[in-house]
Amino acid sequence: MSKPRIRWAAGLAGLASSLALAFAAPQPAQAQKVLRVVPHADLKVLDGYQTTATITGMHMISVYDTLFAWDNKLNVQPQMVERHTVSPDNLKYTFTLRPGLKWHDGTAVTTKDIVPSLKRLFARETVAKVAQPYIGSIDPVDDKTFTITLKEPFCCLTLMMPGTSTAYGGMYREKEAMIDPNTPITETIGSGPFKFNKAEWVPGAKVIYDKNTDYVPRSEPPSGIAGGKVVKVDRVEYKVIADAATAFTALGAGEVDLLDQPALDLIPTVEKNPDVVIGNITMLENYGGLRPNVLHPPFNNPKARQALALMVDQTEYAQAAYGDKKYWRTCMSMMVCGGPYGSEAGGDPYRKQDLAKARQLLKESGYNGEKIVVIGAADIASLNALTLMTIENLKKIGANVEPVIADWGSIVTRRSKMDAPDKGGWHIFHTTFGGAGGSNPLTSLPVGTNCDKAWFGWPCDAQAEEIRAKFAKEPNVEKQKVLADELQKRLWEVIPFVPLAQYTQPVPHRKNVTGLLLAPIQVFWNMDKS
Repeated sequence: MSKPRIRWAAGLAGLASSLALAFAAPQPAQAQKVLRVVPHADLKVLDGYQTTATITGMHMISVYDTLFAWDNKLNVQPQMVERHTVSPDNLKYTFTLRPGLKWHDGTAVTTKDIVPSLKRLFARETVAKVAQPYIGSIDPVDDKTFTITLKEPFCCLTLMMPGTSTAYGGMYREKEAMIDPNTPITETIGSGPFKFNKAEWVPGAKVIYDKNTDYVPRSEPPSGIAGGKVVKVDRVEYKVIADAATAFTALGAGEVDLLDQPALDLIPTVEKNPDVVIGNITMLENYGGLRPNVLHPPFNNPKARQALALMVDQTEYAQAAYGDKKYWRTCMSMMVCGGPYGSEAGGDPYRKQDLAKARQLLKESGYNGEKIVVIGAADIASLNALTLMTIENLKKIGANVEPVIADWGSIVTRRSKMDAPDKGGWHIFHTTFGGAGGSNPLTSLPVGTNCDKAWFGWPCDAQAEEIRAKFAKEPNVEKQKVLADELQKRLWEVIPFVPLAQYTQPVPHRKNVTGLLLAPIQVFWNMDKS
């Protein structure tokens, strides 16, 4: 009889305990740290191997980890790689992955994923494919070790592996890595410090990145996009606000925490707000560029491209696009003044605007009043200013201009088309380039002149490519600098693009946001919000 009473007493105690818990005051859930960001553009492309748009690069670097990464001195550091060795003849590289790497689906990262990811990277990614001619094979040794065997020595294999400074050489799962390099990947399972919340993605309005709680950061301090990627917020929420003034008002009111690449002319509206800080992430100044399409007349003729260079006054463009002089400076270098290979060699003939000579050269190129299609982004203030300036200058030198103004996402799509301008293609567009990637002849997007393998605009010049090939095989830095000068002189003869001054990009943010890093692109690890 005693045992049933004990069970009954225990049951009463359990019921009392349950009732006490049920009627106790609810405990508040710990509030999530949400970093609210107004991005410079809407995210439209998820696969960084299909575009060099910076907004996609920001997506890639958040979701996907890379084998190597650039620190804030532009040195390449291991990221997913724990260690690597190079054979005495500089032809065989052996890489070992660091422990703790997992995909967002919980499975381990192995060389079954890395080998096809690298093959896809070298076949498609704009910068990394410079290494493709030198690669003999990429082979797994075991789950954690793989090798790359070169056909001949190449100075910059690890430099190529992080990819473009705006796209990044993210590693994919085997499933996605095996997809044809020319087919966009739409799945978003990476191994990086953030997970893309595809379920809450509202194109044109909202993008969400959640902290990857399983991510194991490196032990080194963060530097650039290298080192330990320690995430200190629970999620990053992009609020797409197309109107720049509205975005600044939202920042001043505390409705958002940070503006990514905002219009520089509106920064004075928040400079005196005690709750706003004008931050900076610039490692090396960015620069604007006018890109002609060499596939179609008149810009398949060097004289027409020289006319573009002569119609440009960098000061006018910089004042229109970047505002206050404290944010910009003129520079005739094709590879960034202040960078390791920065030089203005060859640029003197174009240092001063000469509209009369530009008009003459355009006519000598065979141009006879045909429409010149200039595509431009209305939703990015600096690019819109550059576009409008060029439209006016083209008219001054006798061009018949057809402007096509749209949102940046649409321009990114159209600029990839090789079709004739009257069939959906284009003659000219404007963009800005990161100084970090643009500072090296092998990583700069606009200086490549390897024809259909070149960046949009597809310039084609065997002499310039021969110099770049010599640079790639030259291990001596001082001799590389001589080659870089030689390359610059040749580029000013063929003009694959026209540089439009250099600028720094302030990052206005609320004062309770800390931990911004100097980096080639806006990153959100190490950032905290109190």
